[in-house]
Amino acid sequence: MATIVFDGRTIQDHYPGIGRYAFYLARALAECFPEHQFRLLFNPRAYNSRFDLQTLTTRANVVPVPTPAQIFSPQEQTLGRNPYVIGNARVWFSPYYALPLTVATPSVVTLADVTPLVLPEEMPNPSKRMLYRGLNQAAGWRARAVLTFSDASRFDLERLLNVPNEKMVVIPLGVDSNFHPASSQDIAQIRAALNLPQVYALYVGSNKPHKNLARLMEAWAYVNTDAVLVIAGAWDKRYPQAKQLVAQWGMQERVLFRHNIVEAALPALISGARAFVFPSVHEGFGLPPLEAMACGVPVACAHASSLPEVVADAALVFDPYNPQDMAETMSRILDNAHLRFEMRAKGLLHAKQFTWERAARATFEVFQQVGNFA
Repeated sequence: MATIVFDGRTIQDHYPGIGRYAFYLARALAECFPEHQFRLLFNPRAYNSRFDLQTLTTRANVVPVPTPAQIFSPQEQTLGRNPYVIGNARVWFSPYYALPLTVATPSVVTLADVTPLVLPEEMPNPSKRMLYRGLNQAAGWRARAVLTFSDASRFDLERLLNVPNEKMVVIPLGVDSNFHPASSQDIAQIRAALNLPQVYALYVGSNKPHKNLARLMEAWAYVNTDAVLVIAGAWDKRYPQAKQLVAQWGMQERVLFRHNIVEAALPALISGARAFVFPSVHEGFGLPPLEAMACGVPVACAHASSLPEVVADAALVFDPYNPQDMAETMSRILDNAHLRFEMRAKGLLHAKQFTWERAARATFEVFQQVGNFA
């Protein structure tokens, strides 16, 4: 039996994307490898309404290790030398670039993307961007192996951080089994709870600059449809442009904003949509389009960064910098029932290739190589 330290401190509301990755991967690892022990670090003080940690910590092969050490705090540097944390561990795994400098145990780190280095407007403060680069670069150089989610991300990591290509392993994300076509009753309930109309197109994600919501608003102004556009997901008040454009162009009845949707409600919300749109100009992977496919919803997706390799030929793609092209692609799906039927079948089949079990087994192979155990 080998012991792996799994730094799960990102499993909290402040890290919705990477927190989801850490949670589902930890659960799959524990399920797939019951003969091995996973020492799970978590912050009991962090606000966590999204993920049920008890489903992890009550497993026989998961040892919960509560720690108040916040990510990137001076206190986290003590973790790598704490015998209660690292004693007898073969591997330290950080699913985020917060890899404590004091960790002497062979380490594996996940670098999901370097979006602020590709798109400086994502982090306009030069000092913060320099620190971000330094922390990612330090983690990539110090770890024995670096996991990332796509070939596009691997290219960015090598080009912008000089992470050796031979050190990196691409492991795509998985689609949780909760994402499947919801019943008409569940769809009706979520529609009533969120006060949504019968026909809507949907975007799920944050409103950070790389998500490209301003151009999506411009594109929606061109779309002639009876559907409304629903923008759902975490909302960052630093980036109000999408809401400002909706108000400026008088589209309040055509665009609805619904924030902080609980995880359990997402499959029904997605399943009720006529189409799903994902206009990001840069992604390390881009899980929401796959989750939409798994729910039987046709996807219109940006042809940018990692997204073409993720959606393959199961989505219609558009130029994310061209609102007219985006509008025409969405209109094709919204106006054509036969096309939607074909895309639903293709999307359901494509999404089945991406499972957390597959991701966990590929990740554990890296642990075995780094920790030198069978």
